[in-house]
Amino acid sequence: MPSTSRRTAQFTESVIREMSRVARQHDAINLAQGFPDSDPPPALVQAAKDAMDAGRHQYAVTWGSPELRTALAAKIERFAGTPVDPERELVVTCGATEAMLAAMMTVCDPGDRVGLFSPFYENYNADAILSGATPVHVPLHPPHYQFDPAELRTAFASGLKAFVLCNPSNPTGRVFTRDELAQIAALAIEFDTFVITDEVYEHIVFAPHQHTYLHTLPGMAERTLCCSSLSKTFAITGWRLGYLHAAAPLIAQARKVHDFLTVGAAAPLQHAVVTALGFGPDYYTQLTAEYAAQRAILCSYLDQTGLPYTRPEGAYFVMVDVSRFGYASDVEFAHWMTREIGVAPVPGSSFFPYPEHRFIRLNFSKRPQTLHTAGERLQRLRL
Repeated sequence: MPSTSRRTAQFTESVIREMSRVARQHDAINLAQGFPDSDPPPALVQAAKDAMDAGRHQYAVTWGSPELRTALAAKIERFAGTPVDPERELVVTCGATEAMLAAMMTVCDPGDRVGLFSPFYENYNADAILSGATPVHVPLHPPHYQFDPAELRTAFASGLKAFVLCNPSNPTGRVFTRDELAQIAALAIEFDTFVITDEVYEHIVFAPHQHTYLHTLPGMAERTLCCSSLSKTFAITGWRLGYLHAAAPLIAQARKVHDFLTVGAAAPLQHAVVTALGFGPDYYTQLTAEYAAQRAILCSYLDQTGLPYTRPEGAYFVMVDVSRFGYASDVEFAHWMTREIGVAPVPGSSFFPYPEHRFIRLNFSKRPQTLHTAGERLQRLRL
């Protein structure tokens, strides 16, 4: 039998999704994979039922239904302050996961170099490899996960075709400041590099931090490809609705990639989510307040354990230092914790390109009751 492709040997299956399977195996609370355990807004669920009853079962326009693209354009303009042409600057994808791969395949050729902050969301490394590109890693230094400007410049100067920026950051919870984004933008312009942003947590940002859209900075509109989704904002991770927003010449190419990757996202769900995009400012205020309260619950229990962790500025993840337990492998620790403590984390090594076994990642996208139960179990980690 002939061998499989060499690229598939360069990455593993998702460690995050694996830990969800381990959590089910041991009946543990899943604080590994980032999805809510509560229902979406009732109006959104009803809109999905109505879409089914209305017979919206066949293909939508490949790059997204006109109604959804119009609603997305209005939403981006409302929050970013920049106009969007729904006919030429948007493509609806099967989650931000597809948007990221489509963006990379749009701008990268085999042999190109793609810059990534490390730690990184595990998909980015695999996406670069699947695109035929070579990942170049720039460290975010714990515990505050800030980059060294000199190290970042060295990476850009090495000949990057694209740089991936997750903001707010998964897994670190960093919200990059406007000054930090200006440094990234200046390097992208100087070295003629695309920037692919992952902004799925754009509406989960905790005061006093603020989210700045990179494409709004001077000179960045034509070289930024913005990936986002509706999954996290409306608690519909299983609906797989994302989008890619960029300048018209980039979207013209990305639509071709998207068409041959997935053809299109689920038609009735596209129609339904237009309802959610019409929610007013109060929805987003409440969303942030709920996640801030959930962050406070989990962090209060972590404080009681005495384990060092980095308080997240955005998104819904916490990086926890478990090195004092003495495990040589964070994967071994994560499996032990799931089995014996009854709470499933993600081993932090899945976010690094080099051996790093000090960390686990927990998420707090769960109901308060779930977090309290998990927190009580976590007390068994107290020293």
